[in-house]
Amino acid sequence: MREISFREAIGEALDEEMARDSTVFIIGEDVGPMGGLMGEIGGLYQKYGTDRVRDTPLSEAAILGASIGAAITGMRPIARMRFADFLGVAWDEIMNQMTKMRYMFGGKIKMPLTMDALSGAGRRTAAQHSQSIEGMMMCIPGLKIVLPSNAYDAKGLLKTAIRDDNPVMFFEHKFLMWAGPKSQVPEEEYLIPFGQADIKREGSDVTVVATAAMVTRALNAAEKLQKEKNVSLEVIDPRTIVPFDKETVLNSVKKTGRLVLYTEECQTGSFAGYVAAIVADEGFDYLDAPIKRVNAPDTPVPYGIVLEDFWIPDEEKLIKTVNEIL
Repeated sequence: MREISFREAIGEALDEEMARDSTVFIIGEDVGPMGGLMGEIGGLYQKYGTDRVRDTPLSEAAILGASIGAAITGMRPIARMRFADFLGVAWDEIMNQMTKMRYMFGGKIKMPLTMDALSGAGRRTAAQHSQSIEGMMMCIPGLKIVLPSNAYDAKGLLKTAIRDDNPVMFFEHKFLMWAGPKSQVPEEEYLIPFGQADIKREGSDVTVVATAAMVTRALNAAEKLQKEKNVSLEVIDPRTIVPFDKETVLNSVKKTGRLVLYTEECQTGSFAGYVAAIVADEGFDYLDAPIKRVNAPDTPVPYGIVLEDFWIPDEEKLIKTVNEIL
């Protein structure tokens, strides 16, 4: 075991999968000599050359269109789309082509395509480079969606994504990429299967389901509540929201009787709303209090430092909500 950062884990996963399988290649913006926007793929351009690390113009539609063609003809492209906000530029390819072709062709083709994109606020990148749009992506049948919260999970989940024969959306939260906590990661190979949530902290009073960078904040809030009020939070990281491990969440709610959903999305149309609906439908009798959601406001992400910090659902907002349902 050694301690590495989130972005180092991304680079290791890419390197290992490219070394293992010659059909794996990277295509996207700033992936060549620049080595990725945050240096996460530094050295791979020099190691594998321009055929397998392909710099492109700033055209998300071109990146994904080329990747779809490569995937259906036997390659395993990793389309690095950079900011999740600009997935809309390639929306037709995502919604009508990449995710539907295997279904429409009766399974005669495979679509082993991994898209990854930076999401999340906190880096002062304003309204067009800061959004968390995973809830929007969930409405597209045929797309698997991954939201790792730490380096260990990021590496294992990315390797699983690259080997999958279906399209995968892999979100990398900018805070985690830039300044997230390091993790103990084994040197030997490992994979993390999709659809298996991880209980990051066991507790008995309230279940908190958190995603991406909110997992770290939830764990910090749990420590404060335990120390100050002897309140025990169980923190669950779904890791993948499609497929979603509802059994782990329902079993936890059965134990605690309370549920808070804690994500950085705007509340309307969110993954948090989806989970709330599942628990209300299948776990209503377990509940001793209303389900609560702690999300961002339904507004664009502001640029001003004070406003952006207010917009992000911080630990104090989670603590306040937990106290309310207790």
